[in-house]
Amino acid sequence: MSSIFKDDELVKAIEKVKVESPERRFRESIDLTIVFRGLDLKRDTSKRLSDKLELPHQFSPPKKVCVIGSAGFAYKAKEAGADRIITPDELKELSKNKRLLKKLAREYDHFIAQADLMPTIARILGPILGPRGKMPTPVPVAATNLNNIVEKMRRSVTLRMRNLPVLHVKVGSRDMETRKIVENIKAVFEYLDRKYGGLRKYFERAYLKTTMGPPVTIGEHE
Repeated sequence: MSSIFKDDELVKAIEKVKVESPERRFRESIDLTIVFRGLDLKRDTSKRLSDKLELPHQFSPPKKVCVIGSAGFAYKAKEAGADRIITPDELKELSKNKRLLKKLAREYDHFIAQADLMPTIARILGPILGPRGKMPTPVPVAATNLNNIVEKMRRSVTLRMRNLPVLHVKVGSRDMETRKIVENIKAVFEYLDRKYGGLRKYFERAYLKTTMGPPVTIGEHE
């Protein structure tokens, strides 16, 4: 478990972020930026990130989930409350329009796919979703827990870091309880601690900010 920051340091940073950023007419997110040192991501690609992480708490606006599947799988996805369901026939039509495929990638945060359709999905959507870190999560057609999977996706964020050793990730919304934002931040640090076999050796600094606000350094002593 990472011990980079104490809870009270995270609370202080979150409260300072809210004070220093005027409230806007839209719901702002709380964004975490982590700067690493000693990571040569171009040379050692195993240190890159393109991982989904389930956070303890969902935040607004809810993550949008698109499910790709046929027949019974599509029905279960509808029952699970998926934001959009795409059948194989619809996917075939979409494949003719690259603009619509790009729009699909922008509009939805996470994708779930009926597992036996993955070869077709990878061929059509791979070039669009792959570079964005949004490749669908395959689920067996006979799965009975699709509702749980959709809800898990709504609480998940994508940790993506390619060539530069800097990670940007949303960890909450401005109107969220501070305690819940703290727990989401800790989940990110704990995941990275496991990922890198100890985060402290690579950690340089971290910031928090609202969507439009100035960055606040976590752990900064005035």
